[in-house]
Amino acid sequence: MAGYIFSLGKDTDLDNSPLTIGVYSYRLKNSPSGRWLTPYEMTCADFAAMQTGDNVYFFQQRKLYGVGILSDICGDCKFRNFPDANKPQSFNYDQIADVNLWGEREGEDRFRWLCTFKPDHHFFKIGVDIDEVLASSTSSFKMLPAFEKLSFIKIDEEENNALKDAILRANREIVGNPSAHDVFDDNSPAIHASIETKMETNVDGYRFNVDDILEHCATGDKLGHESALEAGFIHQLATIPNHPDMGPIFGSWDYISHQVVASPQKATIWMDKMDVFGFSYISGYRPAKDKFLIVELKIGDALKDDIDQLLKYVDWVQEKYAYREYCMIHAFLVTYDFSQDVKDYAREVGVRRYTIGKNPARSLEWKNLKLITYRYNPTSRTISFHDA
Repeated sequence: MAGYIFSLGKDTDLDNSPLTIGVYSYRLKNSPSGRWLTPYEMTCADFAAMQTGDNVYFFQQRKLYGVGILSDICGDCKFRNFPDANKPQSFNYDQIADVNLWGEREGEDRFRWLCTFKPDHHFFKIGVDIDEVLASSTSSFKMLPAFEKLSFIKIDEEENNALKDAILRANREIVGNPSAHDVFDDNSPAIHASIETKMETNVDGYRFNVDDILEHCATGDKLGHESALEAGFIHQLATIPNHPDMGPIFGSWDYISHQVVASPQKATIWMDKMDVFGFSYISGYRPAKDKFLIVELKIGDALKDDIDQLLKYVDWVQEKYAYREYCMIHAFLVTYDFSQDVKDYAREVGVRRYTIGKNPARSLEWKNLKLITYRYNPTSRTISFHDA
């Protein structure tokens, strides 16, 4: 089970915040150009990876509060706030007053996407200082130390469990029998019922997708922003049954995230981040990991530097996640096209020789770097992928 940490402003009243109503949405600034810019597309990608059952936490003034869980309404936990929410244009209040799912009247059109959640079992009023959380399990936290100037982040199962443990330990005296003053009010049932009632008239209109995001970023069959390609890729990979062209190439994954840290701790502006990272479990033996996914996405033609960048991430994942076993890693470079020179370079440098085991030791060779081209389809408003 993954987790999401949502940041709240320092002046936000927690007793009257998303934490108590079971709905989170990030207020975007309206695009001045009539086109989605990178921050909007990245936020869309954040929502695209959300799955019912993921945990929810809130961060305010150095403290972390929990625990919640993303909950299902009409078959999903994430939605467009109004049917035209993916279009990069401003809407006045009267245009969306009757169709928006949630939001304040002032700046209401800026709430484009939302997720729904409920307490799991409670949101405790005792928050835990971030230093205390990080010190509680130093090896588990990889994304939390990089939580800076972001609206929210996704954390994997190991990090999620460590954070949940820290919050539950801080509240251990009341976990089994909390009183009203120990936990935040839960108004989510009424709010969720209201959202579900609004959606019943046009469920498909509120379904989360990236159709308009891609369309407004495309010229012919090529996309103009890597962040849009990232949002489209994550959305399609997370919904493989509806996009059968994804599974045969990329496989099926239990965890998918984007912009995952892939460098030693330092100022976040200088950190390397993998475009897409994921893993799957050994069937029937969760949480034992079976394989790891790394995807580097480029909107233009591939360069040799792109191969080098991806292989740097492969080495990082081998050391930090994959128990030094390259055989667990599946790496993909996705670009618009590949020259023969770049293909030859990938074959030359995309090899890792390594040894595993002690008695007996085995010498193995890794060649699991795949080159993939993408094309945007303006008719279906989806992205197709093909072996290069």
